[in-house]
Amino acid sequence: MSAGVLGSAAIDGATALTAAVAGCAGAAAGLLTAPVVAAYHRPPGPRGRAAIAGLTAAVLAVLALRFGPGAELVAFAYLGVAGVLLAVVDAVVKRLPDRLTLPSYPIGFALLALAVPFTGDGPARLVHALIGMAVLWLFYFIQHFLMPKAMGRGDVKLSGVLGLYLGWLGEAAWVTGVVAGFLFGGVYSVIWMLLGKAGRKDEMPYGPFMLAGTLAGVLVGGWFAR
Repeated sequence: MSAGVLGSAAIDGATALTAAVAGCAGAAAGLLTAPVVAAYHRPPGPRGRAAIAGLTAAVLAVLALRFGPGAELVAFAYLGVAGVLLAVVDAVVKRLPDRLTLPSYPIGFALLALAVPFTGDGPARLVHALIGMAVLWLFYFIQHFLMPKAMGRGDVKLSGVLGLYLGWLGEAAWVTGVVAGFLFGGVYSVIWMLLGKAGRKDEMPYGPFMLAGTLAGVLVGGWFAR
């Protein structure tokens, strides 16, 4: 499976323009959605809103470079906007709200379904997306069942959404995204413990690392399939 525009040696003008527009749209979306954080924490100040806007802009810009103009970009842009909000809320209050996570199942599936006619092997990709969703949800559910203090229910609910999107891109992206998430979280935990900032029993928000790993899988996972 192709790694998309990021896998090519050059970026054409249309893709560069799409990335610029996506970045601007991401900044606007970040500013508009930043107040949602207030439902779970104090309202973000100017710096907080700017940080959310900047992060959302960066995520949508790199997604545009990955996919170029097209229906896939629309589907993954939704994940980018929702993912930034989820990462921020989880980092601040150690919670992944159902209000943001659960609607992402039907919305994500609908957007990917709309991309089927415009994507090579679209029907097969949609089937792979559903398989990826089910397998990753089950994987996280088993961890939660065995170690409920280490893996929260919010992480389980988020995992299915991420598996849906990674599954759309294929096995290489799925594996890369899952492994990268665990790697990012593990490295962060070790560093934090070495610095004396946290102990082994301290609760750590894992959602941001799941989302960062998914982004890594989306951006570079396809390279391993070439």
